[in-house]
Amino acid sequence: MAVAHRTAHALPARRRPEGVWQKLVERIVSHTVLITFSVIFMIPFFWMVSGSLKTGQDLNAFPVVWFPKTLTLENYIAGLQVFPFVRYLFNTLVICVFSMIGAVLSSSFVAYGLARIEWRWRTPLFVVILSTMMVPFYVTMVPLFTMFRAMGWTNTYLPLIVPHFFGVPFFIFLLRQFFLSIPRELSESARVDGANELVIYWRIILPLAKPALAAVALFQFLTSWNDLLGPLIYLSDADHYTLSLGLTFFRAEYSSQFGPLMAASTVVVLPVIVVFFFAQRTFIQGITLTGMKG
Repeated sequence: MAVAHRTAHALPARRRPEGVWQKLVERIVSHTVLITFSVIFMIPFFWMVSGSLKTGQDLNAFPVVWFPKTLTLENYIAGLQVFPFVRYLFNTLVICVFSMIGAVLSSSFVAYGLARIEWRWRTPLFVVILSTMMVPFYVTMVPLFTMFRAMGWTNTYLPLIVPHFFGVPFFIFLLRQFFLSIPRELSESARVDGANELVIYWRIILPLAKPALAAVALFQFLTSWNDLLGPLIYLSDADHYTLSLGLTFFRAEYSSQFGPLMAASTVVVLPVIVVFFFAQRTFIQGITLTGMKG
């Protein structure tokens, strides 16, 4: 019995190194695969940035010159002289900021009613809201344009901002999932102290939902920043163009001038990368926590 007892304790000790090596190999393989795919996805961005700093000779050289032999800012100077970056940046920020505020406020308000208030039709309404996500934008594009034109909103920022103040289905879904994970005892304690639903929503639920709200805000900001179809439909005056729309017309007009085109593209993409770099922890935290409870 003593020998069997010692053998039973000796077997795991022998297997431990094998398990450690197996985990180490799995990590090496997984990290190698992830790094490989990351490098593949980074190649176009690296080519764009390096191309914006190359001379025309390096851009047209064969074989390909990956690293510029001579760094130059002529492409940025030439591109920004033709591409009104400051004006387009202001237009884009106006749309991004106001649509972000509208999406966060309206979606959180609707999600609170669906998650924290007991009433008869909340589940059927939630199903209807989710079903609208399955309707492609191309189906409602013409009716929306006709409606906004009748209202006199075309060639303004209103069609790109106002709809977000009436709730975004995807954000409503995310925030509802997060609100369900907040203990109901907090709301009940506040009701005992005399707080109404608006006070509970504003002073208790929203402060606890900062990670989810930050994720929604970042989602909406990136969506509005990269939106091309919306500004293309509703904006006709060049002074109202956004960065994505202005870059599209710049590319059509200066498609043969690769240096200034890469410089303008780098300037448009760089702010989004900076914003995501500083907000990635909050963004990932918000996305992770929204799926804690269904």
